[in-house]
Amino acid sequence: MRQPGPDHPIAITPHAGRIRVRAGGVTVAETDAALVLTEATYPPVFYIPRADARWEYFVASSRRSHCPYKGEAHYFSLSIDGTERPDAVWSYEAPYPAVAAIRDHLAFYPDRVDAIEAVPDHPST
Repeated sequence: MRQPGPDHPIAITPHAGRIRVRAGGVTVAETDAALVLTEATYPPVFYIPRADARWEYFVASSRRSHCPYKGEAHYFSLSIDGTERPDAVWSYEAPYPAVAAIRDHLAFYPDRVDAIEAVPDHPST
């Protein structure tokens, strides 16, 4: 395990607003409680609480990967109307202490879903 530091910074912050993930024409996750993880020079990644996912579209994958800064990632495929999007989603079920906030959250590969979109607020009328 490596600790995030000046040569590999990681920050996790709450996202102010709603995030919706769409694939195959359906919303597979939507939340007002997303986290944004920024890591070194990588693009920011939204992490969505597992409770805000529509699990009927998720299929556990046997794929695993290891990040020296976050821990072991587990993957899920998305299955929508007979079409599978392999390993489109990942999750750190037991992340390292420095990134413990992403436990019980999911992240999506942008090129394996149709959209990860910030949903504009609609003021009450």
